[in-house]
Amino acid sequence: MSQKTPLYDWHRQHGAKLVEFGGWQMPVSYEGVLAEHQAVRERCGLFDISHMGEFYVEGPDAENFLQKLTTNDVSRLKDGEAQYSLLLYDRGTAVDDIIVYRLGSERFMLCVNAANIDKDREWLKGHLSGRVTLDDRSPEMGMIALQGPKSAEVLARLGFKLDSLKRFQCVEAALGGVKGLVARTGYTGEEGCEVFLSGKDLLSLWEVFLKAGDNSGIRPIGLGARDTLRLEMGYPLYGHELSDEINPLEAGLSWVVKLEKGDFIGREALVKIKEQGPMRRLVGLVMEEPGIPREGFAVMRGAETIGKTCSGTFSPTLQVGIATALVSPSSGAESGENFIDIRGKMKKAKITKLPFISQKK
Repeated sequence: MSQKTPLYDWHRQHGAKLVEFGGWQMPVSYEGVLAEHQAVRERCGLFDISHMGEFYVEGPDAENFLQKLTTNDVSRLKDGEAQYSLLLYDRGTAVDDIIVYRLGSERFMLCVNAANIDKDREWLKGHLSGRVTLDDRSPEMGMIALQGPKSAEVLARLGFKLDSLKRFQCVEAALGGVKGLVARTGYTGEEGCEVFLSGKDLLSLWEVFLKAGDNSGIRPIGLGARDTLRLEMGYPLYGHELSDEINPLEAGLSWVVKLEKGDFIGREALVKIKEQGPMRRLVGLVMEEPGIPREGFAVMRGAETIGKTCSGTFSPTLQVGIATALVSPSSGAESGENFIDIRGKMKKAKITKLPFISQKK
């Protein structure tokens, strides 16, 4: 049975189209994906992302534990800083992609993907050692994201200066009388923040944001636009660009793999993959003919299948179909004509570097 966030009734009352996602009933859209996408790119949008998981890792050995379990270098974090990272299996493929927040010298919080909460918790519990505790607070916590170029002015009305936080920093703060952990680790490429807070305070903060953003054109945003926004930025979604069958070197995530920091789960496998060269690499594809690519479509060069799409959509910003794909590194794809098999029709597509749009744009 699907779980519901504390805002489920609000979503229903305000006309949201609800779908099952990662074991949760979540709003996919309110007024349409295109309108919501543009609201975030041009003004600001509010996301209920309370389906995400939150684990607290605490104790004298918490940092050493996370160094062993994650790919990034936790020792580089100062209090109030965060980093994107990965949990890996021994074979080097991904258990999940996560964000690690350092709240104190012996206190960390992990934000994990909704569909992976149970799997991640058991994976971490199975490797606990030393003086460290793991507390899954996902059931009692909520999370709201405010994203878009007018986010700063909305926050200013609540007495919070967005520029007081740099990217991947976090701080405890009260917004409209509601206390939470405010972080700048967004998933849209736009300015904004995320707020972790008690689930019982979620509706209060949601309504505080909507009222403060009324003159800024704020809109509630569903998962449909969240997906088109993140794909335009080339951000990975677990189960698509990254999975238990895809390693981070293939996925273009070598920048969060710190082999030099010392041993961690999956390191040995990644060293071998790096030496031999990854069997696939992640690329972007922009349609040169009418057509909208979706997940799992074949990428062709002549009669040869050189890869498969991971995610695909129509880009509202570029007004063209876009996709990510894992392709053979020896295909020479950039130098020849490439096609995506869209339901039996070969549609020409050009390989491009990610992201599809820049944050400046």
